[in-house]
Amino acid sequence: MTNEKIVIEPVSGKKGRAQFVDLGRRFAAKVPNSVPQLRSEQLELVDPDRNPFFGHAEAQLFIARRGGEAVGRISAQIDHLALAIPVEQGMGPGTGMFGYFDAVDEEVGKALLAAAEGWLRERGMTHVLGPISMSIWEEPGLLVKGHDHSPTMMMGHHPPHYRAWIEAASYEKAKSLLTYDLDITQEFPPLVQRIVQSGERNPRITVRPVDLANYQSEMEIILTILNDAWSTNWGFVPFTPEEVAYAGKKMRPIIHAPLNRIAEVEGRPVAFMMTIPDMNAVLKDIGGKLFPFGWIRLLRWLKKPTGADMRVPLMGVLKEFQNSRLASQLAFMMIESIRQEATRRYGSKRGEIGWILEDNRGMVAIAETIDSRINREYVIYRRDL
Repeated sequence: MTNEKIVIEPVSGKKGRAQFVDLGRRFAAKVPNSVPQLRSEQLELVDPDRNPFFGHAEAQLFIARRGGEAVGRISAQIDHLALAIPVEQGMGPGTGMFGYFDAVDEEVGKALLAAAEGWLRERGMTHVLGPISMSIWEEPGLLVKGHDHSPTMMMGHHPPHYRAWIEAASYEKAKSLLTYDLDITQEFPPLVQRIVQSGERNPRITVRPVDLANYQSEMEIILTILNDAWSTNWGFVPFTPEEVAYAGKKMRPIIHAPLNRIAEVEGRPVAFMMTIPDMNAVLKDIGGKLFPFGWIRLLRWLKKPTGADMRVPLMGVLKEFQNSRLASQLAFMMIESIRQEATRRYGSKRGEIGWILEDNRGMVAIAETIDSRINREYVIYRRDL
């Protein structure tokens, strides 16, 4: 601890956002097993003119300085769609959030949390959830298990001591988010094989790859199912049409038809499973830098990500089917078809499923039935203001 005063500065504009992102990159570079991300992508996420999240949200970025040196950062944000979510789903009226939490020591961390809380309190918020950086669909939660290996794409990575600092600031666990590791070179247990075979004999069911020739309409189908399937989940905030278009455009380079499936019942799309090759492996190799030659390596990898680990970030079944035997049947059919394609076409050996809410019994049961194991845990904390 030092006697020098900690000053918390709100930042905005292009220059302020760049300072905020670059400070986070410096922190991340010091954390074992972290993966440097593309700076351009990180800048876009905090830019109100480019990220459609800001069409229904407001945010303030803060940088902490001590003796003129930048020593931490945090965001405070209010998602107005989250304010309309039922309270029993974890959000609702009065819900503010913090994210992008980095600090050199606990004293700085405490000052940053206080600044974010103050900004939220001034705007009428009564409680805060975090870390959520910056949307629930981006990087939610603080890593509390799994520090010994690198994260997959679109998952956060934080030093272990942040947990103690946040909990010491009177934050309590609201929910855990789990990821599951899976050896996809191994066939699934006999029970799963029988379920899959039964589904394949059902003439009502079709499991097909996404049609990249009609990519945007396929993304709209997937995200429409997602909004319905997840609508009663804890922490759910719906995708807006603008976010659907944005997500589709951003994800297009990593969407490979054989790895992404839509399940239909009598010709009607009712379920989907999205699988993406883990771009973090190549980002680690190029140090998160496209120039001078990183872009060549990245483009080659995007065309055919041979040997890549695979991540299933999203899957869903329409609510009307969720309590039926058909739901698990569709899930296992999609998982098995993607497993076969990933190993055969891309030589993949490992998959990761998640995140999954700790109390999502259906998804936890599916993960356990295919012999996957928890490899990372993230916690979203809550505090009354």
